Amino acid sequence: MQEMNKIIKQLFGGKNKEYFLLSLILVLGFLVRLYKIDNPIADWHSWRQADTASVTRTFVQRGIDMFSPRYHDVSSIQTGIFNPEGLRLVEFPLFNLFHALLYGAFPSMGFEVWGRLVSVLFSLISVVFIYLIGKRLMGSAGGLLAAFFFAFIPYNIYFSRVVLPESMGVALALAGVWFFVRYFDSEGPVFFVLSGAFIALGLLVKPAVFFYTLPLLYLFTLKHSLKEIVSTPGLLIKALLYVNLAFAPFFLWRIWVNLHPAGIPHFYWAFNGDRIRFRPAFWRWIFGERIGNLILGIWGVVPFTLGIFSSGKKNAFPLVFFASMILYTIVFATANVRHDYYQIFLIPPIALLLAQGVLFVFNSEPLGNLLNKAVVFFCIVMMLGAGTYQIKEFYKINHPELMVAGEAVKRLTPEDAWVIAPYNGDTAFLYQTGRWGWPVIDDSVNAIITRGADYYVSVDLHHPDTKMIRSMFKVIEETDEYMIADLKAPITR
Repeated sequence: MQEMNKIIKQLFGGKNKEYFLLSLILVLGFLVRLYKIDNPIADWHSWRQADTASVTRTFVQRGIDMFSPRYHDVSSIQTGIFNPEGLRLVEFPLFNLFHALLYGAFPSMGFEVWGRLVSVLFSLISVVFIYLIGKRLMGSAGGLLAAFFFAFIPYNIYFSRVVLPESMGVALALAGVWFFVRYFDSEGPVFFVLSGAFIALGLLVKPAVFFYTLPLLYLFTLKHSLKEIVSTPGLLIKALLYVNLAFAPFFLWRIWVNLHPAGIPHFYWAFNGDRIRFRPAFWRWIFGERIGNLILGIWGVVPFTLGIFSSGKKNAFPLVFFASMILYTIVFATANVRHDYYQIFLIPPIALLLAQGVLFVFNSEPLGNLLNKAVVFFCIVMMLGAGTYQIKEFYKINHPELMVAGEAVKRLTPEDAWVIAPYNGDTAFLYQTGRWGWPVIDDSVNAIITRGADYYVSVDLHHPDTKMIRSMFKVIEETDEYMIADLKAPITR
């Protein structure tokens, strides 16, 4: 028995205990992300997921072309220009490359399941980097707490198993942050280069990663004063080299993208298209509805606030990190108010501040009594419970008729057919058909037919457009859920 106790102590004492707990967080974090992993792309934000998955599907069907990613929407709805090649020039399609290669290697797992698993895998990588950053800033307990919050905040669980590149962007950005922290500690040139390289990849995947560089600037100025940087040629050159390494690939990509305007969706609306920035509604949505309610589940505001107010000169990095992400919400004001997935980039600093707040209570002599610890623990439990209650709605498939109609299109039409699948401009329906075409009637029906439309499919049987098509063209199948018409077979009277 004594020998067994000795073995257990060796296995779970000190560093081994720390790594065991991190492994447990990773395993459980992986398992909770498997919930409804086989959902069709018809859950929350299916329109954005469909666009991403559509690019990968084109890679699988037509071959991987990293510089000309394409998807199934040829309409003018996203760019204002007819897009017959289906160009989709937003983020550099690194996510789609991983998705296509993994699906190609193990197709039995399912196309959409692999898309979700790519996000899950990069989310778990983020857990590791959050742990490393938190450990460096707050010790082992702080690293494990930050990893725990990142892994189990219900909002982050859902959005790290969707078919979106955000999870990959966060992982790459956190890798860049971690290697810069290593450079801050050691001045190792390898860490400096690795940081710039990962930030560059993150920027290619999601431009929001730019705001992760602001806390790095803070660290750099902590290590070297502005006067020292300006007056020391070596430091100035080093800073300029980092900027070039991190930002040059992004600008080269944007130069290439701008040569193909038909593939660039409208994006100026994201900054302040509805002039909501700094209005009362902006603060309500960002701090009240999103951070306070959706992410922190109301109760998490307590340890989060403690994390903010316990920040001092020695432990200001999480607060600077969070402030830089608030600047991100201000710059992309309209997008952050309209779409809750834009706040994915806020989770790392929020996880660090939560961890800092918990440690503040547990390590503080006047606050660290049993009652206060119990209150903080209760707040965390309630935060996770309240968050789960809200996020569970995101997993629901509210319109199964889209999949039913999509399967009918696949059964009744040739693979190279182009279809009109109107769904208020939402490409999720078009994606379900597996065909190229239009998610909206963006011109006269005859003009769209001239451009190549072969079939019309609708799940809104009472819509005026559906009634018009039914009266003009041969209906090849109609049920209580959908109607499909052959646009090459007009009704003669």
